[in-house]
Amino acid sequence: MSDLGQLTGTYHSIHVAPLQSQHEIVAWRTEAPRADRVRVREHTCPCRRITYEFCLAGGLAFVRRTYRHDGVAVHESAWMRTREAEHLWLRILLGQAR
Repeated sequence: MSDLGQLTGTYHSIHVAPLQSQHEIVAWRTEAPRADRVRVREHTCPCRRITYEFCLAGGLAFVRRTYRHDGVAVHESAWMRTREAEHLWLRILLGQAR
C-alpha cells in the first residue's frame, strides 16, 4: 500500500484544536427548522463527544454543534452570510471560539 493509502485509510475527519485561553464565546441556539434542506459542507470527526458541522441553507450559513452524552443536544450558531460563517468555522477549528 502506498504512503498516501495508509494515511487516507486511518483519516476520519478534522479534529478541533484545544480551546485557547482567550476565546470567543459563541451564542449557541436551540436547533430550529428554518429551511427545507440543509447541506453540510464540512464536519469534524465523529469520534469526539462534541462535533461541529459547517452548514448551508437558504442562501445563508451557520455552524451546528452536536453534543452526545446521555442523549443528543443539537445547537446552531446564528445564521449569517457565508463569508462570516466561514470565519466562525475557522475560529472554532483553531480553538479561538466555542
